[in-house]
Amino acid sequence: MNKQITSLGKLDHWIDGASVASSGAYITNINPMTGGPGISVAAGSKTDVETAVAAAKRAADGWRRVNAAERGRLMMGLAAKMRERREDLAQMERADTGKPMPMAYAEVDGSIAYFEFYGSLVYLPTGDVLDVASDQHVFTKREPYGIVGVITPWNLPLNQAARAIAPALVAGNVIVAKPSEITSQTTVEMARLASEVGFPSGVINIVLGTGKDVGEAIVSHPDVRKVAFTGSVGVGRAIGHIAADRIIPLTLELGGKSANIVFDDADLDTAATEAVKGFTLNAGQVCSAGTRVLVQRSVYESFLDKMKKAVEAIVPRDNLGPIITPAQFQRVQGYFKVAEEDGARCLHGGAVADGDGFYIQPTVYADVSNDMRIAQEEIFGPVGVVIPFETEEDAIRIANDSDYGLIGTVWSQNISRALRVADRIDAGQIFVNVWNTMSVQTPFGGYKNSGYGREKGIEAIHHYSHLKTVTVKF
Repeated sequence: MNKQITSLGKLDHWIDGASVASSGAYITNINPMTGGPGISVAAGSKTDVETAVAAAKRAADGWRRVNAAERGRLMMGLAAKMRERREDLAQMERADTGKPMPMAYAEVDGSIAYFEFYGSLVYLPTGDVLDVASDQHVFTKREPYGIVGVITPWNLPLNQAARAIAPALVAGNVIVAKPSEITSQTTVEMARLASEVGFPSGVINIVLGTGKDVGEAIVSHPDVRKVAFTGSVGVGRAIGHIAADRIIPLTLELGGKSANIVFDDADLDTAATEAVKGFTLNAGQVCSAGTRVLVQRSVYESFLDKMKKAVEAIVPRDNLGPIITPAQFQRVQGYFKVAEEDGARCLHGGAVADGDGFYIQPTVYADVSNDMRIAQEEIFGPVGVVIPFETEEDAIRIANDSDYGLIGTVWSQNISRALRVADRIDAGQIFVNVWNTMSVQTPFGGYKNSGYGREKGIEAIHHYSHLKTVTVKF
């Protein structure tokens, strides 16, 4: 099992290829499955960040010069080692987040896929030759930023870390990462495994602790030249202010209130099942969750019946995990009161599940109008709202009437209409007749308050490198 967890249940930083004990206190977490104490993690400080950045700086030039073949071998080696440790990683993920084991395995598998995918891209061309003049040789080349800060949330810890770290490494950057202090185990273990398979010391550094003490120090450090952040809009804005003052680029993946649009000619049985999955996967703790289900009026009541049957098959503790943090558990419950005040009809759920831990019943509200708070605010729990619409124009208007724009889904057998609607939805990813395939190859990112920049796909490598033009006069 994890060599970073001592007999006292403490988790330390991983800096310069080695475990580094906390320079201060430890933060004791709460097990979301029981409500009892969980693992304790190092409460990092600005000093720890400075140590990690210094290690990354020492490693930066050497890592940049590692040839493509070797870099690819290391990425594939890490993927293979993670696959070898799949069970341990999944158990760590479950211990931190409480998610059911099938979801924990899926997260580990998805994280492995990032290292496999980006490890396979090391031979891609990194520039172009430009035809400027007969007496000039002009070419472009992509170069790494150097030290990249990665700050990840508590909902999908290993997945979010791998999603940012893998393309950043392939682009030639070195990493100083801060996972959420609530769910840190798998990120530290990933870094330890990277050292085990041969990544040079200092290439991947993990500093544990709070956003105030560690995250802010990473974004503010003068040697950190690019930051990727996934989390709330409020924290994203704060990071954006620091980055703007420093004039460094950001990738921000923030909140969402994604629309699942169901037209009357859709396969309603599939759409209902997928719509429920869209807001209950990971107990709804996904920025891209399809929490607004827009249904054409002519099939509205029959679709509600199908949704009710689908949501009744989602059982807390069986195939629905807990809310991961105590604060979020309370926040989700607060929206049940909001929904009642808004006048929404509770089709199913709307309460805490029986027993210990932070479990919420999967919840569906019907007869929702898009101006209700439960339709506009990100709840981040297993709560979906169903909104009727009349026409195609009506559906597009409602879908775009949101501060967010992360993903959207269109259900219709009329492909012309599906593509027409997809073209007009203000969101970074649109799916037709499927809810969020989560493919590593597909660029992912938001419009509006959902952020900017892109993760995943070949596109992500461009966001972790900048372009240089070289002109040679003959």
